[in-house]
Amino acid sequence: MSEQETEVRYLVVLNDEEQYSIWWADRELPAGWRAEGFEGVKDDCLAHIDEVWTDMRPLSLRRAMERSSS
Repeated sequence: MSEQETEVRYLVVLNDEEQYSIWWADRELPAGWRAEGFEGVKDDCLAHIDEVWTDMRPLSLRRAMERSSS
């Protein structure tokens, strides 16, 4: 990893389906995404996502599966 890459700050972001990604901290968030609250270098953000994103299914699918199992 280059020195420049270690200095770039990222935000952990998620969309309405609770899918995670990272985005440059110094740029406006793209439509449909919101900051999750974690900020850091790329590797730290990706490690955070690995820790917190334990169910990869989109929110709408999780809700539909919950309704069908009731």
